[in-house]
Parts: sequence; C-alpha cells; structure tokens
Amino acid sequence: MTYTPASMDALRRYGDELADATVATLFERGEVGKFNTLMRYVATAGAPLPDGLPDVAREYLHVTAAPPDWVDWDEMEKARLFFIDNDVHISTALSFAAMPACYVVPHIAKLLSATHSLEYPSRRMAETGQFTVYLMRPDAFESGSRFIPAVQKVRLLHASIRHHLARENRWDTEKLGTPICQEDMIGGQLLFSLLVLDSLHRLNIHMSVDGAESYFYAWRVVGAMLGVDQQHAPRDVESARRFLDLYLTRHMGPSPEGVHLTRQLIDLYEDVVPGTLLDPLVSALIRYLVGDTCADWLQVPRTAWDTAVKTVPAVLGILETIEDSSPLGEWALDRLGNLTSRFELSSLTRGRIMHYAIPEDLKPDFGIANDRTRRWTPPEVSKATG
Repeated sequence: MTYTPASMDALRRYGDELADATVATLFERGEVGKFNTLMRYVATAGAPLPDGLPDVAREYLHVTAAPPDWVDWDEMEKARLFFIDNDVHISTALSFAAMPACYVVPHIAKLLSATHSLEYPSRRMAETGQFTVYLMRPDAFESGSRFIPAVQKVRLLHASIRHHLARENRWDTEKLGTPICQEDMIGGQLLFSLLVLDSLHRLNIHMSVDGAESYFYAWRVVGAMLGVDQQHAPRDVESARRFLDLYLTRHMGPSPEGVHLTRQLIDLYEDVVPGTLLDPLVSALIRYLVGDTCADWLQVPRTAWDTAVKTVPAVLGILETIEDSSPLGEWALDRLGNLTSRFELSSLTRGRIMHYAIPEDLKPDFGIANDRTRRWTPPEVSKATG
C-alpha cells in the first residue's frame, strides 16, 4: 500500500463513526453518568449487561463484542507466546519508548493532557500495561475475559474526547483534522507494535521474524477492534514501516505538554524503582531508546548513566544467549521477567482494575497551538526505533 502526504491528510478528516454516534447520543440524552456507573460492573466478556443500561450503549456493546471475522488464531497464539517470552522487555519498550514517542507528537500530547485522569500518569501507564496483559491471555477473546470490555471502553473514551472538542469548539479541525483521527489511531497502533519491536531490537533481544510479525499482527487486530479503518491500515510490517516513517516526519516536534507528560513519566518510574541510586537510569533509558533529538524535545535530563546504559544491550544479549542454550536458564529468566512485570503493573495499579470511564468534561485550560513548521529529522542513532 502506498502512503503519501495527501492520503494521510485524508485520514485526518474522520474518526470512528460507530463510537462517535454512540457517545453523541449518550451526551444528548444526559446518560453518560449512568453509563459510567453501570459499566463499572461490566468487566468481563459475556457477563449479563446491567439493567438500566442505555439502549444505545447496549447496542454498541453487542455490535463490538467479537473480534473481526478475519482473525488468524494461529497467528494470535504465536503472538501470545512471543509476549510470554519477552514480557518484561515489551513492558520496558512500552514505558520508555512507545509512551515518550506519543509525547513527541504535539497534538497527541495536548490530547493526552486534556483529560483530568491524566494528571495521574500512573493511571495512563497502568491502563496501557493492563490492556496489553489482557490482550495476551489465552482467553482474551472468550467469555470471561477482561480484554473485550477494555477495548469497548477505550474506543468510547476516544470518541468522548472527539465529542468534547467538537462541541466546545476547542479544536481547529480545518488545520489539524479530526481529533484522534484515523491517521492518529493507526499511528498509535504502530507505536505500540512496530516501535516496540524496534526497541527490542535496539536492546539486543533475540526474536524471530515470525514471532515479531505475529506480535505486529495481534496489534493489527486490536486496531480493528478500536475502530481503525482496515481499508487504510497497514497489513504487514513493510507497509507499517512506510506509514510510521511518514507519520513521524509529518508530526513529531517539541511541545510544552510533551515535556510535562515526560516529566510525569520519569517521576513515576523513579518512584517505582526502589531507592534513589538507579533513578537516573530511567532518563538514560528513555534517551537511549528514543534518540537524542526526541529526548531533547522532551527535555529528558542528561545523566551520568547515559553512557553506561549503552552497555545494557550487551548484557541482555548475554542473558538471551543463556536463555537460548539452557532450559534451566530459560525457565529462570522467564520467571524473573514475569515477576518483574507483575511488580511493575501492581505498583502502577495498586491492585485496582482500570475502568476507562468516559470523561464528562475536559480540562478548562485545554488549548491547541497550530505549529506545523517544525519537522522531525531523526538522528542516525534513533532510526532503528522508527
């Protein structure tokens, strides 16, 4: 598939028709509060929907209750096994590469800053981590899973942000396109899949082409369930690379919101890491994975660890070799990785389930600056990361 600036501009003109219509009706009828209250009790697929749920929401939940009919379940199983084998590395890539990459897209950083819940960065990271864990469980698409309700709620969350910005005339659609438009949804899907794979490669994690492509495939399924138009979404890694390269060069640049969100992210993980000795490692790892240009835009501090962190791939390469050659080593490292991932997620969630409620309003000081003159020129060191 060929992507051009003109074709990408076209994708900025529309969002998600089904979710947008559902949210518009809920607000029109004053039923958002009732929906949020009742949906707290809908946490697993196949559970009976509560009495009193608005009809439009009931219909939406029915229509979106199943994955696309084109899903290849063998590929999904390979993706799940890939995740199990690399869970701690994937968590690292999501936290220190994919999230900061979102913050380097100014209009996305502004959108992320628009909801009150994002004053608490642990919530955003907890939602992302929990969402990924739900996706990679064996029963992700079966009755009793938590993944499908999470997808349904996130899709409505995106639609509610579009609704608020349009209703309150707080977004320049003519210049910026639809908020959380198709281009941005596809871009986000690729940041959480392709950029994660690039980061694993940068960390010297051993992975097969087959496993990596299956992981990308799983996020393609996620994109479809989140309302991404499959006529325009990349269907393989090669076309995804073309899309992501063009998306980044079109939009990446500095912004005050990106700096603020990054500072929150760094503070969050410095609090999670025991003690203070390793605190600078957080900034150093972000800088290593996103490259100096992006890190400077985000004002990621330079630390004494910036040089030391470059040895991490060598150390991980040795551990990967042990894992590949020793069944006992593989078991031990997989167990350690699983425990590390669980510790990180439990620290962020504090044992809670994320509910992805529809915000009934946005921050009053939210605004959009139209600065599209800055263009991203990735340095050599960061080309591997997208």
